[in-house]
Amino acid sequence: MVTLLVMSDFPGCQTNQRVAAYAAWRCRILGKSAYDVHSGYTATMQYNRLGRTDLNVSEICLGTMTWGQQNTAEEAFDQMDYALTHGINFFDTAELYAIPPQAETYGRTEAIIGEWLRKTGHRHDIILASKVCGPTGWCPHIRAGKARLDAKNIVAACDASLKRLNTDYLDLYQTHWPDRNTNFFGKLGYQHSDEESLTPIEETLDAMQQLVQAGKVRHIGISNETPWGAARHLCLSEVKELPRIASIQNPYNLLNRSFEIGMSEIACREDIGLLAYSPLAFGVLAGKYLHGNKPAGARLTLFEHYTRYSNAEAELATKAYIRIADTYGLDPAQMALAFIRQQSFVCATIIGATNMAQLASNIASHEITLSDACLADIERIHRQQPNPCP
Repeated sequence: MVTLLVMSDFPGCQTNQRVAAYAAWRCRILGKSAYDVHSGYTATMQYNRLGRTDLNVSEICLGTMTWGQQNTAEEAFDQMDYALTHGINFFDTAELYAIPPQAETYGRTEAIIGEWLRKTGHRHDIILASKVCGPTGWCPHIRAGKARLDAKNIVAACDASLKRLNTDYLDLYQTHWPDRNTNFFGKLGYQHSDEESLTPIEETLDAMQQLVQAGKVRHIGISNETPWGAARHLCLSEVKELPRIASIQNPYNLLNRSFEIGMSEIACREDIGLLAYSPLAFGVLAGKYLHGNKPAGARLTLFEHYTRYSNAEAELATKAYIRIADTYGLDPAQMALAFIRQQSFVCATIIGATNMAQLASNIASHEITLSDACLADIERIHRQQPNPCP
């Protein structure tokens, strides 16, 4: 049974605070529409249940990793204001950010979000997710390059994130990548080694339980994980009565649909919906890098070492997808985002933008539903060029 509330059910708040609290309740519980306190705008954004939790998250999630590197704090504030006004109640960040990882910008994105929360008072209007780093031998500036997914590191990382974010709890806390040798970050095949140093998943879940019991974390998730890793988390949570994962944040886009092979069934049957990151493949699927173009200020122009979505097969597939978009009168980027949203195993699509025009276009994609004919054409290209960028 759903209990209906009115604004008077939030005593102890000023009028605008009661409106905000009521709006936040609608977003999280009813999952129907979002009301902005300042403009009175009611969005058409849809909301999906986050795993088996009581939270309903917007089907588009605001990604943040460019804030503090490609975007200033002021630009980030504008993005958060705009997103909230247009029905987005789900923000995702990480201690690692801004991207690319470097000592000078470590934690800067969280600090920007924390300053926005302090200035606006919108903490209870959003569902806030962050991530803790796995092993950081490749990032020596993070806990001296010795971060692991053990209790000492997880608790320390969470406390630091909470401080930067100006909050006393996270709605979703995710492991950013596994603490074992496996295939993630562009590695398709798994190669086993008996000689490895790892933190057992049970130890990681024990640490997460400490945070949940302390009230610092409401729910937990995983990221860049494999079917084995997801299954192991689920098994241990059931057998050992440890926190259950609510989501998995993995890459998913038209150039990398490897999630469908082993993870999609687990996501559906076990209610651990995908939070799809890199939905536009570093912006490649917008077509802006075709024919050797390097737009000023674009990610792949600034950071040439990001080559995951830059190969001959990817360019061929991208051209084909853009032709499909042209055929149906669609913007290529919006078509790519709409495709993801229509997958049954997707809980939310994480968008990222470096300017307001991109952000507005990406958010507007939630109003697009691809026809069966368009989807069939996309599948045809996928069969011809399957997963060119795993």
